[in-house]
Amino acid sequence: MRILVTGGAGAIGSHLVEALLARGDEVAVLDSFHAFYPRACKERNLEPSRAHRLFAGLYEGDIRDEAFVRETLSRVEPESVFHLAARAGVRPSVEEPLDYADVNLRGTAVVSTLSAAAGVSRLIFASSSTVYGENAATPWSEDGDTSSQMSPYGATKRGGELFLYGLRRASDMAVTCLRFFSVYGPRQRPDLVLPIFTRLMLEGQKLPILGDGTQERDLTYVDDIVDGAIRAHDRAGDFQVYNLGRGRPARLDRVIELLESELGIAADRQYLPAHGADIPRTCASIERARTALGYSPDVDLEEGIHNTVAWIREQAA
Repeated sequence: MRILVTGGAGAIGSHLVEALLARGDEVAVLDSFHAFYPRACKERNLEPSRAHRLFAGLYEGDIRDEAFVRETLSRVEPESVFHLAARAGVRPSVEEPLDYADVNLRGTAVVSTLSAAAGVSRLIFASSSTVYGENAATPWSEDGDTSSQMSPYGATKRGGELFLYGLRRASDMAVTCLRFFSVYGPRQRPDLVLPIFTRLMLEGQKLPILGDGTQERDLTYVDDIVDGAIRAHDRAGDFQVYNLGRGRPARLDRVIELLESELGIAADRQYLPAHGADIPRTCASIERARTALGYSPDVDLEEGIHNTVAWIREQAA
């Protein structure tokens, strides 16, 4: 199958591209190389894939640029599209809400509308657990309340889902929305907790903990996310929504304990006021994905953090 992955040079996207190539798909990548973090990181992410015989090209540009997206679709002629490109992050979205709305909402509208017009048979959209917002009734199920987002980022992801639902009703393109839960692992963005805390501990600096350390995240290893995304792609039809998480949230203080064990360094914790856009607890119900897709995340937290720390150290060497 011929597939286009938007945001394919990012952490999740580059792992997804490799997995698709490994199973025999032709894969092209669209990415803007946004300056949110260094271009060199994304270039390294793509190195293994660009040498693959089935790699169908890298197209650099903005998903809001209709002419560029239309031309890319014309050249690639994909049968399906994984749409992962977006401005990411809860806290930065509070500082730049207009940019997040423009990229995540308009960009999704451009990619999906032009994909449908180009005859793409299925589109897989990278949504987020942040769509559940202030919903305290965990574990969160796909039919749960999504009316109270706590950040512009969460609102743009829910908005993207709603747009795609409307588009599906007006086109023949099947749409699947995947709500990713706290993805971590090698290649993750340098602004996230594991890279930041690992670096600070290695440098002997304090860890700035926003809150009291009891906040919980349904940390999900990138390989499990990629497995779930491909399963959802292969079973796409009509309009579907799936949670992709582990269903077993971990407290932040437990994550720090595992970092201490991996690094052999005692963390110097500095507790600060919680951020207003942070959610106290995220936890996925994965029964729908388990039943419909055979999704079964199998990388436990200890193994995942071990692999992630090893990668961080390798990058720093």
